[in-house]
Amino acid sequence: MGEFDLDLRNAEEQLDAMIEKDGVVVLARLDGTTEPEEWIAEVQSGKTLVLAVEGDLNDLAAGFAREIRDMGGELMHFRGFLVVTPPGVDIDTDRLG
Repeated sequence: MGEFDLDLRNAEEQLDAMIEKDGVVVLARLDGTTEPEEWIAEVQSGKTLVLAVEGDLNDLAAGFAREIRDMGGELMHFRGFLVVTPPGVDIDTDRLG
């Protein structure tokens, strides 16, 4: 059997990075009952939000949209939903056009 070089320190770093961005998608309602800080914390922890907009989007997202953008996240309104992604997760709209 041949030898191979396995760098466990590098593997641990890669696993830590994967754990930080756990790939969780949160489905919820954006109706004003959740504090903006809660949405920000979810995105900071690497989660993607898919929020059913129930009311005026501008008013409902005013408390967190700018901070999400400032941290490098993305927001997109699509068919009654607000999709919010953390930094490093792009929203691909190529197939919409």
